[in-house]
Amino acid sequence: MLFDFHGTLAQVEDPLTWVIAAAAACGTALDRGKATVLADRLTTAGRAGGPLPHRVPPHLAEHWADRDLYPHSHRAAYTGLAATVHTDVEGFADALYERLLLPEGWLPYPETEPTLRKLHEAGVKVAVVSNIAFDIRPLFAAWGLDGFVDGYALSYEIGRIKPDPMIFYRACGLLGVDPERALMVGDTPADAGAVNAGLATLVLPAADPGRPNGLSAVLALALAGQA
Repeated sequence: MLFDFHGTLAQVEDPLTWVIAAAAACGTALDRGKATVLADRLTTAGRAGGPLPHRVPPHLAEHWADRDLYPHSHRAAYTGLAATVHTDVEGFADALYERLLLPEGWLPYPETEPTLRKLHEAGVKVAVVSNIAFDIRPLFAAWGLDGFVDGYALSYEIGRIKPDPMIFYRACGLLGVDPERALMVGDTPADAGAVNAGLATLVLPAADPGRPNGLSAVLALALAGQA
């Protein structure tokens, strides 16, 4: 069983919490009104885990193209986009990015823990397949979910980005399972690209942080396929 990370197992914290927490890390307390305005502007400019930016400045174009392959490009792209929004908080762009690396900066979906636990108890091997440029293993460890995951296929470590079939093949190899006997669960067309690697695919609807996203539906499919 293969799972996407962002948008499938977990979601970034809401923009207002993100902005207030990052400012606090810089020693600045933002009132709710100002934080709301900044959150809207920063999300529009381009936030990791948020909607794609309407425009990427030319000086960030190369980093943007490589953001899921190289950690330095990921950081440069998103701190650069944040820096296009003027604030008087020193170090704010870096603090916003650092929230992305912390377990507190994410919310696992309500169904994530029970779904992964039941799969583990049933002996179903699980890999997380993500287009991402930083190590998410510490997040799973902090959430107490690392014992339910058998492997991680991360784009920056593999050098391939979904929907490239190779990242799905690598994930299947980590689990020792043939692609034809694996299920990829995600929330985007890039995840659905697993069909080109021979995997069955389930695409879940988008859901806000902390809201159910239908993840537990995979249990019937996984356990039926096991029988």
